Amino acid sequence: MQGLSEFINKAMQEWKIPGLAIAIVKDSQIIFCEGFGKRDVEQNLIVTPQTLFAIGSCTKPFTTMAMGILADRGKLDWDRPVRNYLPTFKLYDSYATERMTPRDLVTHRSGLPRHDAMWYKSPFTRKEIFDRLQYLEPTHELRTIFQYQSLMYMTAGYLVGEIAESSWEEFVQQEIFNPLEMRDSNFSVETSQQADDFALPYQEKSDKVERLPFCNVDVIGPAGSINSNVADMAKWLLLHLDRGKYGEKQIISPSNLSEMHAPQIALGQPLEYNELFYYFYGLGWEITSYRGHNLIQHGGNIDGFSALTTLLPQDNIGIVVLTNMALNLVPDTVTYYICDRLLGLDEAPWNQRMKEKYAQSKESAAKAKEQIAVDYRKTGTQPSHPLEDYTGYFEHPAYGILSIEINDERLTATHNSIIYKLEHYHYDIFVESELGERPELISFLTDTKGNIASLSFSLEPTVKEILFTRMPESKSH
Repeated sequence: MQGLSEFINKAMQEWKIPGLAIAIVKDSQIIFCEGFGKRDVEQNLIVTPQTLFAIGSCTKPFTTMAMGILADRGKLDWDRPVRNYLPTFKLYDSYATERMTPRDLVTHRSGLPRHDAMWYKSPFTRKEIFDRLQYLEPTHELRTIFQYQSLMYMTAGYLVGEIAESSWEEFVQQEIFNPLEMRDSNFSVETSQQADDFALPYQEKSDKVERLPFCNVDVIGPAGSINSNVADMAKWLLLHLDRGKYGEKQIISPSNLSEMHAPQIALGQPLEYNELFYYFYGLGWEITSYRGHNLIQHGGNIDGFSALTTLLPQDNIGIVVLTNMALNLVPDTVTYYICDRLLGLDEAPWNQRMKEKYAQSKESAAKAKEQIAVDYRKTGTQPSHPLEDYTGYFEHPAYGILSIEINDERLTATHNSIIYKLEHYHYDIFVESELGERPELISFLTDTKGNIASLSFSLEPTVKEILFTRMPESKSH
């Protein structure tokens, strides 16, 4: 594809992307498979088609394919209650507990919002998180609305492991990776770092590119822990474009594959660009139309990595873009540029649009930050207790333990190994000093004797604040 490498290099430069790898499949052939830039900036190591990247939520379709394979074997029914397979499955809402099906688990219509802070960097095992789901508050009824949700994908993977009497990892390895000869792909950044060729994670902060530590998301594996390279991912695209067949092997039935690619729920977003239609979610895939062509894709973002997998089944085109930069829009820009070229259409100004979109989101985040600093703050107030009184261990049945300590004469909160440095905001409310996009406020609450008995923390913005109750001294140590 003439001019593609130049386009990619220019986009990477503009967006400060350290490394990128891309594979394009057309008419059952891999027509492009290359690495660009650096997998390791400090050591000056280049990206190759074999370089491993975290693919984040591009993992989700692997989980739904595992379920589809079990459905082909008569071991799973998409529409029977989850409790038929996992009798201890329990949610906050009893109706959802009884009625939730495997299809509901993987279409983001459970009624639960993200609750990401519950699992992110959590010390819990998959089974422990599964057992704690019952304490997470939903925001809607089952099947009424699309809300992106990784915990239900973890549950779906846990279900796969239980039905197969192994684990999600083992099943995907045996039934998908091995027959596809995806030899380099793995399920943990711990494994990736032992490989010869893997990318390091980066992010942009204050206009500088800095390296991030790897984030282990094994606990939520079925929702986002796969690492792969474009040479392996090209085979994954070929499987989807050839009706569930790879070479001579039929890995999943055409009927279960088309079920994965069929709309199950509308995302409810407004139309943003003329080229794209409304978005729907299938089983592990987002479905829309690109300039009149059926477009099926899934993105992935995890600390320091951004990825996008795309299928145009009617045109027999597949594209995968992997990058080692957090939350960037280059995979989209490059993907749509390729779509325009391969479909023989005039190029739409995707790079320009994505830059505008990125600038807008940065601006609104900055505004939100200013707002919270100015709008609500009551000046001249003091905490009602000496700082020592706020320290201790506080617990929530789903979110686990949050500890408050004093460091350098100020409070710090630690939850799931994430440390929040706090400064006094007003009254008994403290704010995280290094404000992210969404300022985190912690409110300390007293009992009738005036003792600090609990705290509430806005860890999930769509539900009321998460309430952590002080643990008895003996229990917390």
